[in-house]
Amino acid sequence: MSDAPVYEIDPQAFWRDPYPDLRHMRAAAPIAYVPQLGATLITRRDDIFVSEKKIEVFSSHQPDGLMTVLMGDNMMRKDGAAHMDERRAIFPTVSPRTVRDVWKRQFEAAAARALDRLAGRGGTDLVRDYAMEVSAEALKSMTGLTNMTWQEMDRVSQGMIDGCANYAGDPAVEARCHDCTASIDRHIDARLPELRDAPDQSLISVQIAAGLSGAQMRANVKLAISGGQNEPRDAIAGAAWALLAHPDWREAVRAGEVSWLQVFEEYARWISPIGMSPRRIAQRHEVGGVTLDPGDRLFFMFGSGNRDEAVFARPDIFDPTQDISAAISFGAGPHFCAGAWASRCLIAEVALPMLFDRFPGIALAGEVPFGGWAFRGPLSVPVRLG
Repeated sequence: MSDAPVYEIDPQAFWRDPYPDLRHMRAAAPIAYVPQLGATLITRRDDIFVSEKKIEVFSSHQPDGLMTVLMGDNMMRKDGAAHMDERRAIFPTVSPRTVRDVWKRQFEAAAARALDRLAGRGGTDLVRDYAMEVSAEALKSMTGLTNMTWQEMDRVSQGMIDGCANYAGDPAVEARCHDCTASIDRHIDARLPELRDAPDQSLISVQIAAGLSGAQMRANVKLAISGGQNEPRDAIAGAAWALLAHPDWREAVRAGEVSWLQVFEEYARWISPIGMSPRRIAQRHEVGGVTLDPGDRLFFMFGSGNRDEAVFARPDIFDPTQDISAAISFGAGPHFCAGAWASRCLIAEVALPMLFDRFPGIALAGEVPFGGWAFRGPLSVPVRLG
């Protein structure tokens, strides 16, 4: 058991807004055990950046972890050669070239369809009526699950995310997660004959071509869905909100003084749609005066590291022009997000510019609530379209 100092949280308050607690932890207990989460949290950016690369200590292999139990033994829960072998197998799907030459035009078509449906409405919710659909349609194309509706893609993604964050052990949440993984398996089964006869660059197809087992392929598809729907969905809607809430930055984008990529990457630092990544301590280790024991559960708190006062000039402020080269929004080690290129394309090259080009008079129409700490984003973004 870690000898880290204990830091107590109110789980509901932490879900609503984790940043006050994380700020206090960085200052007073940067490596602390949080009993309500059953884990030791590392909250400073540089500690996370260095430690995440030490896979012999901070292991992603978690055979009893929620993600492995609920979704299968995917590549995110493997280290070293086992991880890299599967990462290479999926690279033809997520490479910068494939994103540019194959997926981008499909992203654009999906965004155009969603925007066409919004035309004529006086108001809408960007989460429910735009970001959710655009993100899900992109994921349908990339996984190969084109037989799934975008509504079902969002449902199964959220169900798995909730399951993987179910540290309180709520049986209803676990049951919904199992229902969602079963739906994914049924949709994979229905697509396999066609993809075997006519291979493409989808995630299912390239894994079959690489010789991965059916279990590996299914686990990695579920991994892609769990991470490839809610984060882009939340980043599309959240970054749009950030611009609408900061009209000076919106005008700077319009004038060409700030790029859409700067907007997206600053939002991803500021809010961190992926706020945490779990690890299992594989061997006794000391860091920052704290001794970690084998078997301890540890969380790298990316959302905290991205607001580290010792690293960023304006950590709590949305400023697309500040230096965020040290941000760890996509991770910091060998598990750097494989979908980073696709996310940048979908959000910064397609979803955001197409939304603001189509509705130049768009404006906020109400309060925008946020939620989550392991995964964080707006619950709704009500707008008036213009």
